[in-house]
Amino acid sequence: MVGAVGEDEFGAELRANLADSTVDVSGLRTVPGRSGTAHIVVDDTGDNSIVMVPAANAAVHGLVEGDEALLASSSSVLLQLETPLDGVAEAAAAGRRHGVRVVLTPAPAAPLPAELLSNVDLLVPNEHEAAVLTGHDDPHRALAALLEVVPEVVITLGARGSLYGNRQGEVVEVPGFPVRAVDTTAAGDTFVGMLATALGEGVAMPEALRLASAASALSVQRIGASGSMPSRPEIEAFLTSH
Repeated sequence: MVGAVGEDEFGAELRANLADSTVDVSGLRTVPGRSGTAHIVVDDTGDNSIVMVPAANAAVHGLVEGDEALLASSSSVLLQLETPLDGVAEAAAAGRRHGVRVVLTPAPAAPLPAELLSNVDLLVPNEHEAAVLTGHDDPHRALAALLEVVPEVVITLGARGSLYGNRQGEVVEVPGFPVRAVDTTAAGDTFVGMLATALGEGVAMPEALRLASAASALSVQRIGASGSMPSRPEIEAFLTSH
């Protein structure tokens, strides 16, 4: 993981939690001030509203020494928009230079510059983000519009599953798993994390989407964000039982 935490107790806790989860934190730097936080409200249906306080995340304006080597040695570069856009664009350009798949989740939703999109291999918005980017509420119309600017797109559809398309004309719809959601926080992050991992392992897109759907189905049945993310054995056991 490449990013930044603050000098506060949250920074130490975040670093320790990542390390305990076998995440390589050599690219996670500590900067003066406080760590970024998210203040989350969940309603009775499991849907959430989130207020972001960037703090240390706002310091990630670009790559520092050693970051590009980490990206170059990866199978995928997974990006989102909770850090400054110039840093995201620099990481995407580095991924393109080294032939590494660049996966972008455009969250929080915001207009994206053409320079950034030109280096994205796979865009993974949810329905709302796809509508913000294209002006189309219909996912199929949004998919067609997004494929004009990036080679591959997955639109997540909540409980309905996901919709994939590429410029070769392939379209795949993967239904969601019927579960009772108690907290949808981090469901999208869980989905794209499993998706990027599976694709990096060489798994074909339909099966990668099924793995990602299973991961997010498990996460929405648990309270919390990172703490709701399932392990790989849990995901595989879920799929075996479904």
